[in-house]
Parts: sequence; structure tokens; C-alpha cells
Amino acid sequence: MNKKQPYMNSGATILFAFFGLLFFVLLFRYFSIQISGEVDGQPLAAKAQEKYSREGNLAAIRGDILDRNGEEIAEDTNAYKLIAILDKKMTTNPKKPQHVKDPDKTAKELAKYLDMDESEIYSILTKGIKNKKFQVEFGKAGKDITHQTKKKIEGLKLPGLTFIRDSKRFYPNGVFASHLIGYADQVEQKDKTFTSVGKMGIEEMLNNELTGKNGKINFESDLWGYILPDGKEKITPAQNGHDVYLTIDQKIQTFLEDAMNKVAKEYKPEKIIAVVADPKTGEILAMGQRPSFDPKTKEGIENGWHNEAVETSFEPGSTMKIFTLAAAVQEKVFNPNEIYQSGSYQVTKKDKAIHDHNYSGWGPITYLEGVQRSSNVAFAKIAKEKLGFERFREYLTRFGFDKPTGIDLPNETSGKIQFTYPIEKITTAYGQGTAITPIQQIQAATAIANDGKMVKPHVVKKIVDHDTRETIKSSTTEVVSTPITKETAKEVRDILETVVTSPKGTGGRYKIDGYSVAGKTGTANIPGPNGRYLQGANNYMFSFLGMAPKDDPELIVYVAVQQPELEGIEAGQGAIPVSAIFNPVMKNSLHYLNIKPSKLEKAQLNKLDDFKGKSIDETVAALKDKGVETVVIGKGTEVVRQLPEPGTTVLQGEKVIIQTNGEMLVPDMTGWSLRDVMKVANITGLKLNSKGKGYVTHQNIKPKTHVQKGDFLIVDFKTPEEQWNAEKNDAEEQTEKNKEDIVQD
Repeated sequence: MNKKQPYMNSGATILFAFFGLLFFVLLFRYFSIQISGEVDGQPLAAKAQEKYSREGNLAAIRGDILDRNGEEIAEDTNAYKLIAILDKKMTTNPKKPQHVKDPDKTAKELAKYLDMDESEIYSILTKGIKNKKFQVEFGKAGKDITHQTKKKIEGLKLPGLTFIRDSKRFYPNGVFASHLIGYADQVEQKDKTFTSVGKMGIEEMLNNELTGKNGKINFESDLWGYILPDGKEKITPAQNGHDVYLTIDQKIQTFLEDAMNKVAKEYKPEKIIAVVADPKTGEILAMGQRPSFDPKTKEGIENGWHNEAVETSFEPGSTMKIFTLAAAVQEKVFNPNEIYQSGSYQVTKKDKAIHDHNYSGWGPITYLEGVQRSSNVAFAKIAKEKLGFERFREYLTRFGFDKPTGIDLPNETSGKIQFTYPIEKITTAYGQGTAITPIQQIQAATAIANDGKMVKPHVVKKIVDHDTRETIKSSTTEVVSTPITKETAKEVRDILETVVTSPKGTGGRYKIDGYSVAGKTGTANIPGPNGRYLQGANNYMFSFLGMAPKDDPELIVYVAVQQPELEGIEAGQGAIPVSAIFNPVMKNSLHYLNIKPSKLEKAQLNKLDDFKGKSIDETVAALKDKGVETVVIGKGTEVVRQLPEPGTTVLQGEKVIIQTNGEMLVPDMTGWSLRDVMKVANITGLKLNSKGKGYVTHQNIKPKTHVQKGDFLIVDFKTPEEQWNAEKNDAEEQTEKNKEDIVQD
């Protein structure tokens, strides 16, 4: 026993020393950690924070887009993304599985609610299981799921299916100013999150204003990620995007969409472009085109990516004559009663002659009639002989045709003024060769409608804080130029009204009951693939630029319809589809805006005296004083008979036929109504045979020809549209023979 004792003592001493040293090491480590707060150079508190702290994302809401009255056009709504959990480890209780157990059944049931085939869903699930994926998604079909569809899928009680809450852009009106509004898509960011990014129109132009900034929430959790009851939270609130109020009026835009839909369905044109604007403020109240697209589904977007009113320039046709006329009136070189020779005009001996749209013209006519008939020769002479090319070019700049308008929409293009050679200068005067955009025409037309002041077009009314409703920015009316005076603007509107009201005018289809319309028709050539203009009655861009009411215009409406399918007697009558948009949109919009119809002045009524036996000079003077137009039949000096009969009440402006005691001579009845022609036939005893409706275009007996009772009078009548169509067909036949000549309406 004594021999073992020293060994036991030495062992105990070693153990004591070892544990004592270990104790001092641990004690030293404890105090060093307490003092420095670090382990192996790493902050211990940071490590604990990293392990038990969690960060959540607070999604910002993209701002709404609303019309001028606060009606929603685009907004964010709740949506859900479907996920299928495949990992068996997620199931801890076999009676309550948390993963997909039966891919076949799951695929079959999901196919009822997702836009996917059952086989495709099954393939995604089985491939995920084979590749040992934790979860799978279902692509586009599994995103943007509505709350209603989510509830239905949850009702299937299929294990392993779960949803992640998300948001999507919602466009409640469907196809509705789509190229102006644009659309927003979910785009993946660098941090692997998704955010909405505007891709067109206002969504693109004001993407920064509409896009909010996501917030964050930092919280303390336990080992399993659950929030600790007494843990600290730090919240950085999300900053929601701003709301954008547009100048667009939902009602007026709907009028426009409906009208375009009808024309697109009936006439199947290649293209429709239409704009409605307030000429006093420059606010765009409606803008649309066909083809168009649904911003929610993107259906139809492949047919047209550009906003045609802003991003495309083309030859305007005769709507350009509005501004050539305005320049001439402003410079006091337009005399409506001056006579010129219509038909053709040669600017220089080296250039080919330009022609009126019916090629041969209408003989010597007044410049006023030239405007009404849309005579190219009249405007060529105005540009060269009345204004002079240099002065005319200045007005093109004054009206803003050589630069973009600056409208608050993306990718605006500018017009291209062809003004190098004399032939280009005169064709520009009537809308050929030079290319401009519809929005440039709208801006220029505000000067005519707004008493000389040209205002900048815009579509954004104001930008508002989504949460506080505080206005961040608001638009104001901007006068960019005053190219003409108030007096000139009024005179031009008066002249343009006759384009619509005169039997000789090309705008007869644009009459609107109760409202006076001033405007100009356009029929623009379309360049073909070979650089030459397309031929054929329908191969034009037909348009109308009009304003109403004429004396104080509240609205400007521009409509263009390209290559409509017009057949039979309608072929070439582009005013038919154009007016089918312009008329209802203008009329419904004026009614909606409570613009009262013009008070029609009561026509002055006159009872006819008995002029039998009185001299012709005395009779004509007496009737003229009463505002009655007198037509004298014969070379005599004394009245033998009159129609209407004495005592008849006649309207101011109505024709009174006077028969003299001399031989009977037939008057020129071109442009007369059937009622007035019947008076002549009655008083002369001629046998009348009339064909057609409208106004006289041809009579078998030449004017000032002597006739006798019983002779046959054959008269052809045509409506203004039929006459226009006939003249255009004649012009096209002539153009085929003279392809190098310039023919443009």
C-alpha cells in the first residue's frame, strides 16, 4: 500500500493541475469575450443578430392612372402565385401531408383552373420530384391568379399546394386608349425580386413617378423563424408610387372606342387614327387607333406597337389646306370672290403640271369655291402667287410643323417638310410630299379654333401623392405660338364651315344637327413599296379635321381611316367611314359636355306680291330687298308669270322663277335642288325627267338655249358624296394615262 501512495498523489496532482489550467483558460476566455465582444475576430453580437434576426419585404404599390374625373384606368390589384411543395420532409404527420402525394390527381384537378394542359402540369410535377426539387412553379399560367380562382383551388384540398401573395396591374376598361396608357410588366430585379415596369405610353413615360420604393421590416425570431414576443422590430415603410390623373375623359374615350369598333368591323380598314382635344387648353380628351390591344392580356399588341397619333408621320392630304388658307387670310391675300382657272397648274416650265383631284377642274371658279371643292390648283396658286414661297415657309414654322409638339408621351416623332424644289413647295401647300403627325395637326388647329392662340397638347392633368392625396404637380395651358390673329381665325372658320354646308363642298357628310361644324376633308396618297403612289379607289388615307361649334369651338376632332374596304357605289367614298366616327363622337361629346345646340335663327318668311305686268328690273330689285333669289326666264322686259304664285310664303334664299314676255331660255341649273328645277319645268311647260337624288350635276339642255313648251328636260342629280366619287374615278382613269403627273386631293 505504501508503495502505491506516491503514484496516486502524483496522479491527483496532475489532474488537479490540468483542470486548474482548463479553468483559468475558460475564465480568461469568458472575460476576454465579455470585454471585447468578439470570437476569433468576429463580433459575437453580430453573429447572434445574424442568426436570430430576420428581414421582411414591404411591397410598395404602383400608382394608379385615372381619368380627369378620377375614374380608374390602371391600378394594382391583389394576385397570387401558385407553388407546389414536393419535398417529403415537409410532411411530419402522414395523416396531414404537406407535399404533393399524387401528381396525377393534382395535374388533373389543376388543369380545370390553370391555362395549361393536364399533361404539361403532370410533367412539371414529375420532373420536379425526379430532380429532388423542394418546390415547383407553373410559369405564366401559375401567376396573376385571382382571389376567386385561389379559393376554388384551395377548395380542392390537394396536399402540397400553396400560394404566395403578389400584385398585378389591372386595366378595368380593356381596350381603352391602350397606346396612350401603355402597360406594365413584372421585371426581375438584381435582388431577385420582381417589380412592375412601364413598357409603353404613360406607364413608360411616368414610370419613375408611378413606381414606389419597397420598405423593410427587421424582427427578432427564434431558431425556427417565428417572431419573438418581446423581440425588437424596425420598420422602414414602403413609399407608394404617385397617382397620375390624365386629361382623358372616360366618357368621350368610350364614345371614340365604340365608333372605331363599328367602323373597324364594317369596313376593315388597315388603320384608324383619332384624337379629340380641347382647343382652349390643349388637353387631349380622347385618343385611339385600330389595330389596338388589351393591356391586360397583350392580345393584339403584335399588330401595332406605335402610338400612330404621336409616333408616325404621313402625308396629311387636304387637311393641310386649312393652314395654307389661314396664312393667306392673315396676309390679306385671299379674296374669296376672285376667279381663277381650275384644272391644272405648272409651277415652272421644267416641272410637270399638278392637277385638281378630278383632273380637269371645274372651269373658271372663285377661290371660295376652290376651297369648298378642295382644289389643288387654288392652293398651289395661293402658295406661289399670293403668299410667295418664303412667306409660306414661315407659316409652316409658326404652325409648328417643323418640330415635335412636346406632348407628354414617349417616342414622339417630328414631321418632315419637303421644301427644296418649287414642285415640293406647292404640293406641301395642299398636303402632299410633306409628312406630319396627327398631333401636329391637332396643335396647329388649336390656333384656328382658339382665336389665333396655338396651345401645346398634353395628356397629364396632375400627379398626386397616393397616400396623402397632395398634388405633386399639375399641368397648365401653354400657348406656344400666335400664328394668326383672332379676326383671321374667325374668317377661316367661317370659310371652313362652307366646306360642310355648301352643296359644292366636300364635307357634306359632316353636318351635325344643331351644331355648326367647320373643317376640312383630306384624301392622302399612300406610297407603295416601289415608291410610287398606290392606285385604286380605296387606296388612300381618308381624313377629316373639324371643330364645333364653329363660332366658339369647344372640341377639335381628327379622324383618319386608311384603306377601308368600300365596295360598289361606296368605293372611294372615304367620308362614309370617317364620318361614321367623327359625327357620333363630336355630337355625343358636345351633348355630354352640355354644349347647347346653336339656336337656329328663324328664316325670314315673305309673302310674294303679284309682279305680273311689272318690269323685270323693278321685280328683281323688290325681291332682292327681301332676300329672295330671282331667276329670269326669257329676254323680255315684262313679267308674264311667276313661281311660286302670288301670296305664297317663301323662305329667305329661296328661288323665285320669273317668266318674261320674250322667248324662253333655260338657265344653268347646276347645283340646284329638285324643287327649284320643278319650278322651271312648270313655268316653261317642259317635260321633266329627273334621275338620282341630291343636286343637279348635268342637264340635257345647255344653258341659255331657246326652248318651247313640250320639250324634254332631262336632269341628273347626285349627292355631294356621289359627285365626289365620280370625280375621283375620272381622275384615277386620267392618272393611269399620266402616271408622272401629280394628283392629290
